[in-house]
Amino acid sequence: MGLLEGKTGLIFGVANERSIAWHIAKNAAAQGATCAFTHLPGEKMEGRVRRALENGELGDAWLRPCDVSSDDDLDALFAAAKEDLGRLDFVVHSVAYADREYLKAGRFAETPREVFTQALDISAYTLVAIANRARELMPDGGSILALSYYGAEKATPGYNVMGVAKSALESAARYLAAELGESKIRVNSLSAGPCRTLSAMAVGGIDVMLDRMEKTAPLRRNIETDEVGKAAVYLLSDLSSGVTGETHHVDAGYNAVAA
Repeated sequence: MGLLEGKTGLIFGVANERSIAWHIAKNAAAQGATCAFTHLPGEKMEGRVRRALENGELGDAWLRPCDVSSDDDLDALFAAAKEDLGRLDFVVHSVAYADREYLKAGRFAETPREVFTQALDISAYTLVAIANRARELMPDGGSILALSYYGAEKATPGYNVMGVAKSALESAARYLAAELGESKIRVNSLSAGPCRTLSAMAVGGIDVMLDRMEKTAPLRRNIETDEVGKAAVYLLSDLSSGVTGETHHVDAGYNAVAA
C-alpha cells in the first residue's frame, strides 16, 4: 500500500518535466494517488502538459483547461471535477506569475500598480479561490499544499514583487488553515530552494542564487526538484495528519543559517 493509495488529487501548475508540480505528481502517483491536472487554455499549452504527463507515465490522467485568474474558469473546472472525480483528497497549488521585466535587482521600487496587482492575484489570491471551491469536494477532509520560496521571508535580489506575492501566499495558507481546520482540511506551504525550473529561469540572478546556496547551505549543495516532490508526499499524506498552517522548507537547510 502506498502512502496515497486510494486518494485523488488535483494539481495546478505542471508546465514540463522540470516543474515542481510534475515532480510532486510523479511521486504522488508512485505512492498510489490518482492525479488530475489543469493546463492554461489553448492547444499549445495542453500539448505541452500532455507531453510532460506522458513522460511521467501519467498520460491518461484527467486534464482540463483553466485560467486561474478567471472565476468562470475555476467554477467550470470544479464542476467538472465534481462530476468526473466525485471528491478530492488533496490539491496542489503550484501557480505563480509576475512580469519578468520587474524580476531584476534594483527594480522593485519601480513596480507598476498593475504588475503588483497581477502578481498578487495569480500567485496568492488564487490559493484562496481554489481552496474555497475545493472544500466542497473534501467532505471527509483533505490536504491543500501551496508552493513558496524563501524570498517570501527575506528580501531576495531579483525576486522583488514575487517575494511579496509569496509572502501573501504563505499568510493566506495560515488563514485558510485556521478556518478550514474544523472541516479536517489541512493547508500548508512548501518552501523549495532554487531549482532550474521554467519559472525560476525568469528570476534575475538565479545563477547567483544557486551558487550562493551551494556555498552556504548546511548540506553544501543545491536541492534536486525530486526532493521537493518527496516532501510534498509527506504533506499530502496522513503522515502529516497533525500538521497545518506550516511552511516546510526543502532547501538544504539554507533558511536556518545566516548567509
